[in-house]
Amino acid sequence: MGRLVVPSTQGETGEAVRQLWSVVSLSCHRCYANGAEFSAFPRWAVVASVSIAPVLTTGALRAHLLAARLAGPVATSREESLRSYRAFAARDPRALIGLDPEWTWGQGDLIGLMADKCGVSADPRHVSGHDVIDPERTLTALDAFADRLGAVAERNGPVLLGTGHPHRLLGFYAALADALSAAGCAVLTPAHGRCVDITTRFGLRTYNLAYVRGVALVRDPGPERPGCEPGAHTHSPLPVRTVLGAAAEAGGVLPELVIGDHGWVCGAGQLGFEAIGLADTDDPALFVGEAEGSVSVAVPLDDAVRSDYYRPLTRYVLNRACLSQ
Repeated sequence: MGRLVVPSTQGETGEAVRQLWSVVSLSCHRCYANGAEFSAFPRWAVVASVSIAPVLTTGALRAHLLAARLAGPVATSREESLRSYRAFAARDPRALIGLDPEWTWGQGDLIGLMADKCGVSADPRHVSGHDVIDPERTLTALDAFADRLGAVAERNGPVLLGTGHPHRLLGFYAALADALSAAGCAVLTPAHGRCVDITTRFGLRTYNLAYVRGVALVRDPGPERPGCEPGAHTHSPLPVRTVLGAAAEAGGVLPELVIGDHGWVCGAGQLGFEAIGLADTDDPALFVGEAEGSVSVAVPLDDAVRSDYYRPLTRYVLNRACLSQ
């Protein structure tokens, strides 16, 4: 195991990093906090465990976001993001993921929006390299996300949770579902087992809707096999449309808040449901929805890092929402 070098930065940032590393061990590359570079465990380091029992302070969470590359320089490339912006501007359904924008969004407009919402470069001449997410924007959005959770919990409102990134984000949403249920919210699970036909790059594929710990996702048909991923990766809004349509047709309870990512958020928001979620820099639809008012909160972060790296965010959000167990 490599030796941890704590930065020499004084004040809140230095203390935040020391608190962070007493709570969570990460195999990271290079991290930057207020301009102070520090090296952590090398790329080859083996991470034995991650403990998140203590709730991180804002400063420690900021350091964690940078160390885990949830914010700061992220894995998503500028090329990927620009490709998504061009597709969104052309109203490609694969980029709209259920949103029907009211305004006209050109690529330049989207670059400006994403610079404002995420902190990516606003320079259209910047066309390569890693995208950068401002951790302050992530923290601000996490606070707003938590406030919406707290509000629905206070009135015991029914909620729906769904993800198109089950291999990375299922644990994050499942913890929210557990906490909301314990607070008296009905965690809805309509249309379990329904089939959904989704167009993929491999052609039309049929998936089954399923719920894992209260979180909706889609799976390949057939019995679940041990050791396989809990569900399929998809950006499609069709699953949430199917779920909400089934609930409405049955005269069942409809959610007061939809929590998720990709098509789960945009598809629900477009139908008039309050929706909040997480989004990467190559997912402009959620941020456009937020700008236009169909999405309540979009949290900018890398949505494809290791699943255990989201645990400190879970504790932080639940603590702020007064849902800590």
